[in-house]
Amino acid sequence: MRIIFLGDIVGRSGREAIYNKLPQLKNSLKADIVIANGENASHGFGLSPAIAEALFKAGVDCITLGNHSWDRKDLIPYISEEPRIIRPLNYPVLTPGKGYHIICLSDNRKILVINAMGRLYMDLLDDPFRLVENLVAQYPMGESVHAILVDIHAEATSEKTAIGYFLDGKVSVVVGTHTHIPTADHRILPAGTAFQTDAGMCGAYDSVIGMQQEAAIHRFLTKIPTMRFNPAEGEATLCGIWVETDDKTGLARKVAPIRFGGELFETLPTP
Repeated sequence: MRIIFLGDIVGRSGREAIYNKLPQLKNSLKADIVIANGENASHGFGLSPAIAEALFKAGVDCITLGNHSWDRKDLIPYISEEPRIIRPLNYPVLTPGKGYHIICLSDNRKILVINAMGRLYMDLLDDPFRLVENLVAQYPMGESVHAILVDIHAEATSEKTAIGYFLDGKVSVVVGTHTHIPTADHRILPAGTAFQTDAGMCGAYDSVIGMQQEAAIHRFLTKIPTMRFNPAEGEATLCGIWVETDDKTGLARKVAPIRFGGELFETLPTP
């Protein structure tokens, strides 16, 4: 199975890059499935139902979220009806939506997509390590599903790396989101799980993690939140990873970074 995972989509520039570039990217990389983090897609904060529908139309098969899951209140009823949008698994039991989704391809291959949120410097949610481990145990690779991808939405690189090694050999891919900067550590861990600490963002990098520079600098200089954060409007870079898995074992065979368009030096996998 060939999987594209795209990091946090930030604002209009990130969305338009998805609309305009994803079909070409999906075709050239011969991807079977596309998963993207959409928690910043609606003007940098949250995800609206209309934007979710547009992302699906552009070729995204599943949308993960994070700490901005509930910034758009109109998502709350919608997420209960749309299983392709998943919020972190470790939110409380009564939180709307689910923390995972199984996608069945046209050839009947299945991938389990899981979203979890870290706890270090983040909201104190339930333990993502044990909750993901318990869920994965219910869907063994090579039996119930052909692949498993985990989006760990977390601030600390140490926590993301730790959960990568904790799940090594149990899932196909562990990829981090939230910090918007692509890390250079894509690799296959010793037991066969593809890993990258942070996928980066789909947004304008002539910015402060996707937001216009002036307000961010003002906040650091004054500690006064008087200026509104607005997403940068320059050309976006699509950032993420591409993974090829073994359908029999679910483990990764190849992993490579994606940086397409915009400010960053471009790199694309060779299928």
